[in-house]
Amino acid sequence: MKEELVFLVNELRKLSSEVEWLEFKHNKYRPDMVGEDISALANGAAIVDKDCAYMIWGIDDESHEVVGTDLDFRALKKGNQELIDWLRVMLSKNADFHVDDCSVDGKKVIILTINKALNTPVTFSNIAYIRSGGNTKKLKDFPALEVRLWMQLNTKNLEDAAIAENLSLNDVFAKLNVSAYFTSLGISQPSTFEGASHYLIQDGLIKQQDNGLYSVTNLGALLLAYRFSSFRTLYRKALRVVQYAGDNKMKILRDQIFDEGYVLCFNDVLRYISGLLPSEERLDGAALKAVSPFSLDVVREALANALIHQQLNITGTSVVVEIFSNRIEITNPGAPLVDIKRIVDNPPKTRNEKLSSMMRRMKFCEELGSGWDRIVLECENIQSPAPRIDVYIESTRVVIFGKIPYSDMKNGERLWSCYLHSCLMFLSGKFLTNQSLRERFGLETNSAASISRLIRQAMSKNLIKPFDPDSSHKFMKYVPYWA
Repeated sequence: MKEELVFLVNELRKLSSEVEWLEFKHNKYRPDMVGEDISALANGAAIVDKDCAYMIWGIDDESHEVVGTDLDFRALKKGNQELIDWLRVMLSKNADFHVDDCSVDGKKVIILTINKALNTPVTFSNIAYIRSGGNTKKLKDFPALEVRLWMQLNTKNLEDAAIAENLSLNDVFAKLNVSAYFTSLGISQPSTFEGASHYLIQDGLIKQQDNGLYSVTNLGALLLAYRFSSFRTLYRKALRVVQYAGDNKMKILRDQIFDEGYVLCFNDVLRYISGLLPSEERLDGAALKAVSPFSLDVVREALANALIHQQLNITGTSVVVEIFSNRIEITNPGAPLVDIKRIVDNPPKTRNEKLSSMMRRMKFCEELGSGWDRIVLECENIQSPAPRIDVYIESTRVVIFGKIPYSDMKNGERLWSCYLHSCLMFLSGKFLTNQSLRERFGLETNSAASISRLIRQAMSKNLIKPFDPDSSHKFMKYVPYWA
C-alpha cells in the first residue's frame, strides 16, 4: 500500500502546475481552509471528470520538490472535536474523502484523497467552492464554472463512480466474473488480465487510477459482482424474492436474496420465480401439463425494467419481487421518469443509461421486445388485467395479475386495461372498438352492452375519446385521450 502511495505522489509531482483537482502544501493548515479546499477540489474533479482529487502536504507548491511535513493529520482537532469528524459534519453529505501518509525520499507526506462531487456540488458550511488561478474561491462568484459543473453533474451519475479502489488486476478478477462479460457479449476473452482489462475499461466497468492500480465502478459491480456483499455500499442492491402464503404479508414462505451481479443471477431469478408461481395441471394431448395463470414473459420484462430504472442513489433498498397467491409485485427504488399514462407510447427514458445499454448488449434481456407495449400485449393474450403501476415518493411498484374472468375484475382494473388497449391499438394504426375490447377480455357478443358501459365510463374519466364523434354508435371507434 505504501509503495502505491509513493507511486501516486511521484506521478502527481510530474504535473507542470496545480490543476482544478490537485493542491500541494508544506505545513500550511487551518480547519476552515481544509474544508473549503475539499469542497473546491471535489467540485473541480467533477468539472474535468476525474474520479478523485488530491490535497498533499509535504510537497512544495511551486517546484513540486519533496520537503516533508510535520503535520499529524489524524491527531488534528477543531476545538475538542477531531478534525476529520468535524469536517464530515461541516461538509455536505456527498463529500467523501480519506487520509493516508507515506515516506517519499525519506520525508513524511500526507495524502488527502477526495472523491469527485456527485449529483450536487460539494459544500462546506453550506457554501460551494472551486479552484481558480491556484486559489480557492466561492463557486457563485464564477458563473461560467458553475454552469460547467452543473452540466457535468447532470450527465454523470453513480454508474461511473468507483465502489472499490486500489485493486490489482488479480483483485479485480477476484471480485468480478469477467468470463460472464465476454460470454454475454459473444466475444473471445483475451488470455491475459491486461488484455481483458482493456475491454472492461472501455465499457466503464473498471477504471485505471492515477497510482496505476484499478477501481471497480458501480456499473461493473452491479452487472458482474461475484458477491454484492463484498462491496461496501452495494449489498443492499441485491435482488430479493419473497413468497407469501396468501394474498397478504402475514406469513412469509420463502425469502431469497440473490447476492450476485444482475447478469449472473437474472436467469436464475426467473427460474426461481417460475418454480414459485401457482399453477394447475391441464391435459395437453395425452399428458398433464402444469400451467400458471401468470405470464413469465411479463414478469421478465417488468423485472428488467425495474433493474434498469431503479434510482441508484436511494440507499438501503433494492429491487424486490413479492409473490402472493393472486398477484406479483415488483418494486424498485425511484419514481418513474415519465407520466405513467404515457408509459406505452413514450420514447424510452432511463436514469441509468449505461446500465440499460450494457444489459441490452449483454443479451440477458434480449428477448423482451420493446417494453411496456409487449407487457400490455402479453396480458391481452392471456386475458389478464393490465399491470397496475403504483407510484410513491421514492419507489415504483408494478402489480402483475394472472388470468382473471372479466366478471371478477375490479372496476379500476377494467378501466386501466381499457385505456392501455386503446394505446396499443393506436400505436398499431388501429382503433379501440366494442368488438376489439370484447376480444381483449375474452367476451362473447352478448357482452356488448357491458363493454359499452365500460367505454362510456372510460370517456367520462378522460381516458379515451371518439376518433370521429359524428360516427354512428354502432361503428364508433376510440383513441387514447392524447391522440
